[in-house]
Amino acid sequence: MNHPRTTTRRSRLTTATAGLAVLALGLAACGGDDDADDAAPATEAPAPDEPDDAPDDAPDDAPDAPDDAAECDTVDEVTLQLQWFVQAQFGGYYAAIDQGFYADHCLDVTISEGGVDIVPQQQLADGAVDFAIAWVPKALQSREAGADIVNIAQIFQRSGTLQVSFAEAGITTPEDFEGKRIGNWGFGNEYEVFAAITQAGLDPATDVELVQQQFDMVALLEGDIDAAEAMTYNEYAQVLEAINPETGELYQPEDFNVISYEEVGVGMLQDAIWADAQKLATDDDYRGIALRFVAASIEGWAYCRDNPESCADIVTAAGSQLGQSHQLWMMNEVNKLIWPADDGIGWIDQAAWDRTAEIAQNTANLEGATVLTEAPSPDAFTNDIVTEALEMASERGVDTVGAGFTPIEVELREGGE
Repeated sequence: MNHPRTTTRRSRLTTATAGLAVLALGLAACGGDDDADDAAPATEAPAPDEPDDAPDDAPDDAPDAPDDAAECDTVDEVTLQLQWFVQAQFGGYYAAIDQGFYADHCLDVTISEGGVDIVPQQQLADGAVDFAIAWVPKALQSREAGADIVNIAQIFQRSGTLQVSFAEAGITTPEDFEGKRIGNWGFGNEYEVFAAITQAGLDPATDVELVQQQFDMVALLEGDIDAAEAMTYNEYAQVLEAINPETGELYQPEDFNVISYEEVGVGMLQDAIWADAQKLATDDDYRGIALRFVAASIEGWAYCRDNPESCADIVTAAGSQLGQSHQLWMMNEVNKLIWPADDGIGWIDQAAWDRTAEIAQNTANLEGATVLTEAPSPDAFTNDIVTEALEMASERGVDTVGAGFTPIEVELREGGE
């Protein structure tokens, strides 16, 4: 954690170097190589507000500092580690910067992008960042290996993982995986695939041919695999953005069969905000920062729920290499994974947590190993922070439940442009 500093309230946004952007159209939802833990380099974008030390001869029409800037005696610098590149999967955090919600809570937030060689929860455990976004089973695996981290807000309430195949392949249930070439990304993203195979009574070593696919849908479209792993908000859109060579038009949903791992009962909890467990328990300043960070992030996600087009624009402006229609599709689909949030966005549901932990303990991979060897301890998550954060957001007039949420209609264009 960086030390607080006195300043006019402002926020900043960082993005990874352009060298990683060449993977743009292959961006998978989660990514990450569990054998590496170095952070992606980051660069600072201009802050939205004028700093304290603006020259006296600044033009009269220069933007004024917020009227309530004096409320922040100090501003705490915070670094958030994402698990993948900048995209609408993380729209709420970018919106909280852009709309000044972090600044309202006296936070100066830096976002560090992820990538194929970054393990966000390990970055957190190593003290390189203050908070991290990670899927629950991956983070629990790291925790079992010694990472002292804790889930403080479960942003995604539902799993967005799919298995997508061409309709003519006849793959409509996991039982139909038998004898088929089933793609998955690996790197810890394959747990639900193995869980579905196991639930169907199939042996992953003999009954199916498991193929590690790239972080795109090329292998499916070219016929190299029969069914591809995909996220509702990313790779599924990629097939609908591709041209059907038989018609010369974009593929349509009826051209594919889609198996939702959430719907077949093996969905596992995904994007959550993780904190340093020891600091949370012993450092009152860190706990206060965590509370404000979650509250402002909740406000950012509520903004994206109510303003998906704006959030897609914010993420695109933040440096995403994905196209505009793809970003809007992603924002809309991510909203479906969050809203409505019956107990409030970020609340960690015990039943969903237990299901994730049970699947992680009882699903074996090709080598017979499971994600977890034992149940996570009760202190692997806490609802204390999010409970207070929901109250803070509600006091600011934020709808934290979204009972009336209705998705929008998104028209995809070729290549997601």
